[in-house]
Amino acid sequence: MAGKNTYRKPSPKPTPKIAKKASVFSYIKKLLYKVVFYFFIISIGSVALFKFLPIPFTWTMMDQKVASIMKGEDSEIHYSWRSYNNVSREMHLAVVAAEDQLFPEHFGFDFKHMQIAYKNNLKGKKVRGASTISQQVAKNVFLWQERSYIRKALEVYFTFLIEIIWGKQRILEVYVNVAEMGKNTFGAEAAAQQYFGISAKNLTREQAAKLAAVLPSPRKWSVTKPGPYVSRRVPKITRQMRALGGTAYIKDLRSF
Repeated sequence: MAGKNTYRKPSPKPTPKIAKKASVFSYIKKLLYKVVFYFFIISIGSVALFKFLPIPFTWTMMDQKVASIMKGEDSEIHYSWRSYNNVSREMHLAVVAAEDQLFPEHFGFDFKHMQIAYKNNLKGKKVRGASTISQQVAKNVFLWQERSYIRKALEVYFTFLIEIIWGKQRILEVYVNVAEMGKNTFGAEAAAQQYFGISAKNLTREQAAKLAAVLPSPRKWSVTKPGPYVSRRVPKITRQMRALGGTAYIKDLRSF
């Protein structure tokens, strides 16, 4: 009936227990937002910063040093940063030929080889992984080594970042500098000095192939005392370097 006042029963006030839960959820939600926000700011800022600055160290180097100390072994890390133009192009080409031949073409991920590796793993075959040079750089510079789904997800994220912000030339420059090429030996400059007594700028194709040949397992295999597998691998890498067209294959890498 028009004009008739209707009575509404007031909503019950939340109990202290419910109110406390709501307050906790609200706090957690705000905290998560802050964590995500600062993570993106710090991660993007770090990648942008290291586009221009030499990498001072990697987590792999730290892990190696700590492990050596714990074992009572020599813990000195051999590492000398060299700019892209101060490393032989043969070295750059050698790691591409050995580790990631589609490096100039893909955007951080080689989906064809990932699919092959996945199928072989399902069959129980022991095969090398399908990580590209970009993925290895993302892992070595920004993440830890132990495998987990969280680390893999972060690896994908940082791979995209460095592909977008760094470009191919910078990624290859960093890889050649931080890749482990022997026990406690990181990068082409330290390896060239230690194994050949020369600068990385003067590495020949054969010498570069020898360094690239031990990359899959640098603590197990030796550049100076190569076993049968490494000895067979070196000429394969040099043949592949020629097949790719020599250093012209990496001449026009994207630098941004």
